[in-house]
Amino acid sequence: MTNYYVYYRLDPARLDFFRSAINILFKTIQNASGVQGRWLRRRDDPATYMEVYEGVADEQTFDALLEGAAAQLGLERKIERFVCL
Repeated sequence: MTNYYVYYRLDPARLDFFRSAINILFKTIQNASGVQGRWLRRRDDPATYMEVYEGVADEQTFDALLEGAAAQLGLERKIERFVCL
């Protein structure tokens, strides 16, 4: 299984807009893959956020799903993938 960590910066003044957009993104991804995302903010920086998706079995399908669903956000996002040892 693969865990995804997606991080980016956003304008804190637009937090309400992005909160709504991220909730839609999470519903889309969960409906298509069964994977529920979590949204985190860096403790010491109100402009840095992270999405976490754990237990992804089909990376190729999930990558395409994540890219398509996230394209609507208009954010430059960095995706890291980790596996359990």
